[in-house]
Amino acid sequence: MHYDLVDLRVFLAVLDEGNLSRGAVRCNLAPSSVSARIRSLEEAVGTRLLQRNARGVSSTPAGVVLAEHARRLLAQLEQMHADLSPFAQGVTGHVILFANTNAINSFLPDDLAHFFNEHPSVRVSLEERNSGTIVAALLEGRADVGVLAVEERHPLLDYLPYRIDELVLAVPRGHALSRKRAVRFSECLEFPFISLLQGAALHTFLVRHAGDIGGRLDLRVQLASYEALCKLVGSGAGIGLVPRSAVSDDARDRVKLITLAEPWAHRELNVGLRKVREPNFYRDELVACLSTQRKH
Repeated sequence: MHYDLVDLRVFLAVLDEGNLSRGAVRCNLAPSSVSARIRSLEEAVGTRLLQRNARGVSSTPAGVVLAEHARRLLAQLEQMHADLSPFAQGVTGHVILFANTNAINSFLPDDLAHFFNEHPSVRVSLEERNSGTIVAALLEGRADVGVLAVEERHPLLDYLPYRIDELVLAVPRGHALSRKRAVRFSECLEFPFISLLQGAALHTFLVRHAGDIGGRLDLRVQLASYEALCKLVGSGAGIGLVPRSAVSDDARDRVKLITLAEPWAHRELNVGLRKVREPNFYRDELVACLSTQRKH
């Protein structure tokens, strides 16, 4: 197949505009040039991609498939440019860091600020993942460093202590559970939950544990941050499980925090990296920084 990125951009422009002439204007090309590129693209893939109608053009089934792949491809290309541009501006190193929800919302912001003070020309790509996914990413080389809660140590990874935290139940003042000093997770499942968004590491973690005891989370609302979660819990909309370290002083005035009587509620966070790894000075500097910050 012989076509280039310009052909894909032209195809998407025409499809989005629903009209060949407007697509040509969007691409700063003559309509005849756009028509030729679309025709060449169709010849390359061996099928029609656009169909003409009274209102302009629309996608054929093959065009729908091509558009989906083209958008993904061009988005990845833009991300590549974004990732490379700092190096042209004097960046000296790049580290890929995967971390779970707890670490990102509680400890990492301050610790990364300390690292950047020491290494201002280094870029860290931080992605939120659950701990199981982080292990896989480290083993496959998709991440340089991971911050994760360790339930079972993988023999091919090194683990360094990072922080100790605890999942606690946040309930509104005056809630039926608010007089208890500790609750089991099964008791919590009787009430509507305020949770982080689907896909967040903690959300996945809690859904799994609910399934393990034959239950499910009654999700009333899903939010993007612990701060918003605690505000809604404080309003009386439901209950939620949060890391104790992620609850601000302001939130503590609105909600009651109750100990969760489950062994998995105590979260030992570790810095993880491959035992056999390529030399990477800035990765090692980041690991050293995170390990040092644990002492403060």
